[in-house]
Parts: sequence; C-alpha cells; structure tokens
Amino acid sequence: MSDIIQLLPDSVANQIAAGEVVQRPASAVKELLENAIDAGADKIQLIIKDAGKALIQVIDNGCGMSITDARMCFERHATSKVRKAEDLFAIRTMGFRGEAMASIAAIAQVEMRTKRHEDEVGTLIEIEGSVFVKQEPIGTPNGTSICIKNLFYNTPARRNFLKSNPAEMRHIIDEFQRVALAKPQIAFSLHHDGIEIYRLPAAVMKQRIVHLFGNNYNERLIPVEEETTIIDLKGFIGKPQFAKKTRGEQFFFVNDRFIKDAYLNHAVNKAYQDLLPNDNFPLYVLFIDIDPAKIDVNVHPTKTEIKYLDEKSIYAIIHSAVKRSLGRFNITPTIDFNQETGFNNMITPKAHEDIVPPTIAFNPDFNPFGQARAVTKEIPFLRNRESAMVPSKNWGTLYEVSAHREVSQSSLAIGDEAQQNQFSPLQKQFMQVHNRYIVSQIKSGVMVIDQQAAHERILYERFLLHLEDRKGASQQSLFPQTVTLTPNDFELAKSLLDDIKSLGFEVREFGKNTLVIEGIPVDLGSANINETQLFEHLIEGFKNSQQELKLDRRDALARSMAKNSAIKVGKSLSQHEMNTLIEELFACKTPNISISGKPVVETIALEEITKKFER
Repeated sequence: MSDIIQLLPDSVANQIAAGEVVQRPASAVKELLENAIDAGADKIQLIIKDAGKALIQVIDNGCGMSITDARMCFERHATSKVRKAEDLFAIRTMGFRGEAMASIAAIAQVEMRTKRHEDEVGTLIEIEGSVFVKQEPIGTPNGTSICIKNLFYNTPARRNFLKSNPAEMRHIIDEFQRVALAKPQIAFSLHHDGIEIYRLPAAVMKQRIVHLFGNNYNERLIPVEEETTIIDLKGFIGKPQFAKKTRGEQFFFVNDRFIKDAYLNHAVNKAYQDLLPNDNFPLYVLFIDIDPAKIDVNVHPTKTEIKYLDEKSIYAIIHSAVKRSLGRFNITPTIDFNQETGFNNMITPKAHEDIVPPTIAFNPDFNPFGQARAVTKEIPFLRNRESAMVPSKNWGTLYEVSAHREVSQSSLAIGDEAQQNQFSPLQKQFMQVHNRYIVSQIKSGVMVIDQQAAHERILYERFLLHLEDRKGASQQSLFPQTVTLTPNDFELAKSLLDDIKSLGFEVREFGKNTLVIEGIPVDLGSANINETQLFEHLIEGFKNSQQELKLDRRDALARSMAKNSAIKVGKSLSQHEMNTLIEELFACKTPNISISGKPVVETIALEEITKKFER
C-alpha cells in the first residue's frame, strides 16, 4: 500500500488558516488596523464598501516596507515581531503570528501600495487567491495602503454565511471602536459607502470615549487609577444610573490589546453589586499594563484571550479599584457630621419656657369607608374609555360597583338590604394589591394576576401581529423629536426601520447618526410618553433579546417594545381598567406565561387558604 500522508499546497493551507483568522470582514479590518498601528502610524483611514464584502481599504502613514518585505509579508509565518520562542513572552506589538496577510490573500483579491520614508519610489503588489499577479515600482505616499476586494470570492460557502450588510457593518464598527480606544493618540477615520462614520482626532482617553460614543458620555464617566507591583490599572467606569441592559460598552485592554475575559468582567460587576439591578450592566473602559512575561497571549488565533500567572490577585485589584472609585466620586450619598452644614448646626436652641408640647387634632366622626376613591389616570390602552368605579359605602358593599350610576354617601346605610340589592355588580370584581397584583374570587378559590406581566403578554402578541400584517397604526406627534444614536446603534436602527414602522412608529433619517420620530404607535398614545427615551430603550432591549435569548429579529423587536411600554409595578388601576386588562389577557394565545417565561396567573385553592387557619 502506497503512502497516503502528504503536505498540503500552500494555497490550501492558507485557506484553512483563513477559516480561523478571517471569519468575516470585521476580522480582516482588525488585522489590517493592528498592522498599521505596529507600523508606527499616527493617522489611519479605514474605507469600507458594501459592509466589507466589496472593499476594505486601510491607509496609514507608518514606516512602509521595502520591496523584499512587501513580498515576504504574504508568506505564512512571516513576521517582523518574533525572532525566537522567548520573544512570545515579551510581546508588546498587536500582531505576532505572521498568518493574517497570508490568510487574507488566500481568500480575496489584494492590492498593496507601500513606500518607506527614505525610499524614492514605492512598491505595488497584486495577489489573487495566494497567486502573485503583479509586482512593480510605483509612486505612492509614505506608508502603506492595502485594498482587500471581493472577500471570500473563491470560497462561496463562507461568503453565503455572511449576514446582512447592516449586521456585518456593526461588527466592523465594533472592531474599529476597540482599536481606536486602545490608541487614543492616533487619529482614525472610518467611511462606509462614501459616508463618514467617524473622524477621530488624536486625543486623551476621555475625549476618545466621548468622540466614539457621544457628547452625553462626558458626564457619565468616573476615572479609575491604581498602581501595584502586579499591574497598573487605569481607565474609566460609568455611573450606575447610566447602566444599560446590554453588555455592549464594556472594554478590557491588556497592554493595549482588547481582550474578552468573563472572570475580570465579574470583578467589575461585583463592585456594582449593590448599585445595579441584576439585569443591568455598567460601562467600563479599563487598561491593564502588565509585564508580558507574566501573561500568555498565544492562546487563540483572534488573540482576544489571555492566560495570567496570578489571576486571583488581578481580580482583587480590579474589584477594589472600581469600588473605591465609585465611593470616591460620591456615587453613594454620605453625610458628614463634621461639616458646618451638618445637623448640629441646623438645630437652633430654644429657651425652656418657649418650648410648647405638640398637640394632635382629630375628627371622632371620621369614617374612612365613606370617602370617595380618587379616579386614577387610565393606562394608555384604555385612555378613551370611562371608568365604572363607584365609591364604597359600607362593609357589605365594599367591593360592589354599579356600571351605570354613582350614589351619594347617604344613599346606602349599613343593614339596608333593599338599597344594597339595587347595586348588584354588572362586571366581575377585581381588587388591586400593592399596585402590583390583581386579585379576584373564583369558584375554586382565589386568582392572582401579575399586572405588568399580563400587560407585557398582551402588547407582545399585539406587536407580533402588527409586524406580520404590517398594519400598525400611528399617532402623529405634535412636536417631532430627534434621537441621536451611536454609529453602531444607528446602523442597527436603519436595518430595523421597516419593522419599526410596522409597529406604528413614524421615523426617518435626519443627518449623521440621527433619526426624527414623527409618530408613535397608537397603542401607546399618551401625553406622558417620552418618544426619544422609548425609542432608545426599544433599540437597547432589542440588542439584549438577540444577545441573551438568540431570538429572531421580529420576535426580539416585539419583546423589547412590550417590555418598554407595558404598565409597571406601582401603577394604580381603576376597576374598569382591571376588567379590560383581564379580558384582553385571556384573549391571548398563551395568557398563563409571561414573555420572560414566568407565570402570569396563579390560583390559590380554597383548601390551601383553609389550612392556613387550621391549627
């Protein structure tokens, strides 16, 4: 039998390596931007067409390459950053594997123009699928310009797995933000299909964060700084009141390299433990500077995972530094009794003879059951209906209502059964407990309904129906509102515009990263609704549903809309509102389960109640 093991051709080996290194256009963007940084550039331009499927171009003013280096950089395991095995434990550069350029060249058409500052002419190289097509001298500015065209043109299966343009563009923006945050001293720009997304001047870290995420982030940031013998920690964390329901704006950098580390992330979240709900996540941009000999970055091809020699000590340092910063900047209110404005100085002493004992006045004839209940403001989905609530008159008629008439306090008297029988209820009676639960007597015992979960279920099924039939009604706003989003959220909102309009929103683009809201769903029509805040929460909730629950787009959108527009715990409901809420709940397809998978309705059997009183 002949030998069957043989070496793979370089072109095939490069395509296999590309499957690990270049998973989507954003992966190629990351590699090219990191190479530009390693080249010493202080100005880097990123140009994208068709979300990176047609063109990815990175232009830098770095050191450039010689003719030999320009050709050699496309060979596998060719790198200028590592010479021997020991160098792997002293890495300060972004790249070091020597696989990125060879992998990219194997699955795309690449054109590179490069020139060193000391050379008179530069070099042009063209490669298609690992095959060198052209190499010639050319006049070009100092630095390097690399164009990647038709990514995955020779691997159609991989190209078919790419997501929509807005989805791929969001991944590109994520990679761009990570690199731009790591190097605030470098000027960056990003253009997509001829539109400028970012123009970031060289700046300090706080300015770079504000430039990337918006001017309103200036007031959200708290500085963190800690120097120890193990690590140096610096950066910024967010104030608790600005936490979000998604993990989007959380960045760890180790020696200026972006990393993903659930263990260190837990250290930060634990510091916020008593300040945030469990489903909220704080903003942080933290930089760890550590001796390269104490970490191993050669763990994963994407270089986003790191192993540490003393992980527990790093965890403790991060946790204590974040917690100290939260306290130092008065996030938790404190009282200083030593200050001149303390309580001791607020009390004015009086002479003994001027002190008068307090007195209490009361009405001995006061009857709390004879007071008319104030009519509560109705929730949006009942805003045009009249309440049928009638005041209680005595113990016997405490929960009885009339749908047609109100009666004066003197019209009923305790024990007057003839009068009481005139006001038999025309609807089932419900009682609200702690403005949170709705309770009603049923044949077998008592039924308890979570009012918020019930309303979320009603709205969720209603919004799903609107998304399917595309007939969500809109209520025009008297004064249109503008909402400015981060570039990433703006790309997401643009991809969802058709579905958002199906829900009943009237929205259109209005300049860079800005939308105008001219109408909201008629189901939510209320003078108290903040259109801008509602829209921002809609986008945030959509991202959370897709990330955590892996839902499809329409389901995630309906879920987010329902959660953000449903009545909340603490909302007082009238009798008529409770009746209508229950009617609409039991008209749903699945009334018993909330959109979070928890029960909406619970029943307590009469036997269970009886047992509570048996001793």
